[in-house]
Amino acid sequence: MFGRFSRDLGIDLGTANTLAYVRGRGIVINEPSVVAIDQETKKIFAVGNKAKDMVGRTPGNIVAIRPLKDGVIADFDVTERLLRDFITKATKRSGWFRPRVVVAVPSGVTEVEKRAVIDATLHAGAKDARVIEEPMAAAIGAGMPVQDPTGNMIVDIGGGTTEVAVISLGGIVSHRSVRIAGDEMDDGIVQHIRRGYNLLIGERTAEDIKKGVGTACVPEQETVMDVRGRDLVTGLPKTVEVTSKEIREALAEPVAAIVDAVKVTLERTPPELAADIMDRGIVMAGGGSLLSGLDVLLAEETGMPVHLAEDPLTAVVMGTGIALEHFELLKRIMLGPKRQP
Repeated sequence: MFGRFSRDLGIDLGTANTLAYVRGRGIVINEPSVVAIDQETKKIFAVGNKAKDMVGRTPGNIVAIRPLKDGVIADFDVTERLLRDFITKATKRSGWFRPRVVVAVPSGVTEVEKRAVIDATLHAGAKDARVIEEPMAAAIGAGMPVQDPTGNMIVDIGGGTTEVAVISLGGIVSHRSVRIAGDEMDDGIVQHIRRGYNLLIGERTAEDIKKGVGTACVPEQETVMDVRGRDLVTGLPKTVEVTSKEIREALAEPVAAIVDAVKVTLERTPPELAADIMDRGIVMAGGGSLLSGLDVLLAEETGMPVHLAEDPLTAVVMGTGIALEHFELLKRIMLGPKRQP
């Protein structure tokens, strides 16, 4: 009876966005990992999309918080409230029937960070919480044959971390997790605009610039974009024109770190599996993989074919969803069952 009424969840608890997959219904939540909270009363004003709209636009006593940093929990209490809100919204149930939850975490997290995710999920209303490594979830969600005795390479570039892994026979053979991803790209753009134009912009504007004119390699045609911000000299609003060339220079450092992580992982890969990857190619997932020209640059640097997952933004959460559908089969690739006492 309890199985019939339960709404098991797969959650991609990301630094930038949180996605939730409900068993039998598909993806039901895709919202920013942001909570707007009153610092004085600790009352929550908004979660997700509504909270993100408040970033940089709130009065002094209300702050919009991103409770996850570099893929791990930075503020436990706020993360618990975020999860509770999303679990309630996704399941549409009262406290009678609590879901089993699978949460994707970076492969480089410590045992303490893993435990924090599990505890926050249990406190948020789950009856059973497990964690699965993000590159494994991304590979499953991208449709890669992770159970086969062949080499599969996944590069998952999220908001806080970049996960690179070689998977064979349902296990991770070699991997590298670096805490450089979309957020560092945005920060590089903010610093460049500040140094080059004495102009202060917010993270939302930086993200828009990255999507609009950001490139990882030289495009066929350079583009320009108008950017609005606050002049640090006069304190007044100001508009400047930036080119794709200068944004490419601003992104050079984080992009180089991501390419280096892929190279290091390939160096640690057994030769038989490396030969498989040469045939099959590298698969990219995560929002950061959508940076224009990044797949071309990675192919040039590694000499291997590079493909984007069918839907890079949802690959991880789809992987957690498939893990739910085949809970027993995939139990061994999850990181230890944890049940609320």
